Amino acid sequence: MRFNRIMTLDEAQSLPFWRRPIALLFLMALGMPLAFSVWAALLNNFVIEVADFDGVKIGWLHSIREIPGFLAVGVIAIIIFMREQVLGIVALIALGLAVGVVSFFPSFEGILVTTMISSIGFHYYETVNQSLQLQWLDKKRAPQILGWIVAAGSAASLLAYGLIVVGWKFYGLTYQAAYLMGGGATVLIATFAFFAYPQFEAPTPQTKKMILRKRYWLYYAMQFLAGARRQIFMVFAAFMMVERFGFEVHTLTALFLINYVANIIFAPIMGAVVGRFGERNALAFEYTGLIGVFLAYGGIYYFGWGALLAAVLYIVDHLFFALAFAQKTYFQKIADPRDIAPTAAVAFTINHIAAVFLPAVLGYLWITEPSLVFLFAAGLALASLIMALLIPRHPAPGRETIFARGPLTAAAE
Repeated sequence: MRFNRIMTLDEAQSLPFWRRPIALLFLMALGMPLAFSVWAALLNNFVIEVADFDGVKIGWLHSIREIPGFLAVGVIAIIIFMREQVLGIVALIALGLAVGVVSFFPSFEGILVTTMISSIGFHYYETVNQSLQLQWLDKKRAPQILGWIVAAGSAASLLAYGLIVVGWKFYGLTYQAAYLMGGGATVLIATFAFFAYPQFEAPTPQTKKMILRKRYWLYYAMQFLAGARRQIFMVFAAFMMVERFGFEVHTLTALFLINYVANIIFAPIMGAVVGRFGERNALAFEYTGLIGVFLAYGGIYYFGWGALLAAVLYIVDHLFFALAFAQKTYFQKIADPRDIAPTAAVAFTINHIAAVFLPAVLGYLWITEPSLVFLFAAGLALASLIMALLIPRHPAPGRETIFARGPLTAAAE
């Protein structure tokens, strides 16, 4: 069988399991974190120790990093002439290459440029990956399989973080070596994925233009709130560990290790929970927990609570975020199958509207009163909870919210 031939999903079932679509999804889920997790694990220490960042600079870095996410709608134009599967692999290679060279440019400007390139790769990969998951996975099995995919990504992150902890503490691992190994591993896996797998053809052709449908409004709203809330956690939670409590590279990375061990164990369970209790209950549970976590983060600064509580909250925070794939399966259940690819791109853009400006704005608030940053995040989690409660128990086309009761009609569009 020649490489890169086009096969339908039904035809692909005749292939060995390791060459089927689901295996490719798992392989890409393993490959992406090897670069991204190394970048994330080392970033706060690297920019503070080497590039002399403060809260304002880290805020600007993350705002610029999110610009490609805001422009993820450009994926729609690219898939007109490039298959989604190929685009996802090319994006992984760009991510790996940019992460591999970041330590060679240890200035504010250099880090901005390499971060922008890696961000293009990351966000375009994630956009395509979400689309392929929803096209290739059966609706009934999607929550469970997505849970296992999250666990696989966590295992790859665990490997990356474990090597950093051991290498940093016992073998004098440097920033340069760590970034080169993490980025290089992602490039190698993506290259293998390009040559080892056929091009899989989903049964429903995708609409190759931007679409905004009224009946998807709740999904759009949840994506917007999730993007804003997620940025506060990603930018300021780990930064707090280094700036306030002086966590070193191996200490902070060890905390990440615990997170991913927990995800390996609990993500498949969460997938089964979503399948059993539904997206509304799963997301309501997630957002209720996040309200408490963000309020406690604020208390660390306002009341002077210690590093141990901060570390525990960071782990709990990660576990709640693992339930976010319930938004994907909610959309899969209400979507026209033709809308999956363009809506994945549009949703990623919506997800990053606040992410483009919020870190920079909150960076200025951070240097004045850090607790207010986390109080704002708690407010976003509360708004997300309200949105989640609008999801019906059994979402479907025509039943996108608790207010929609009948079958889908032209008016609903």
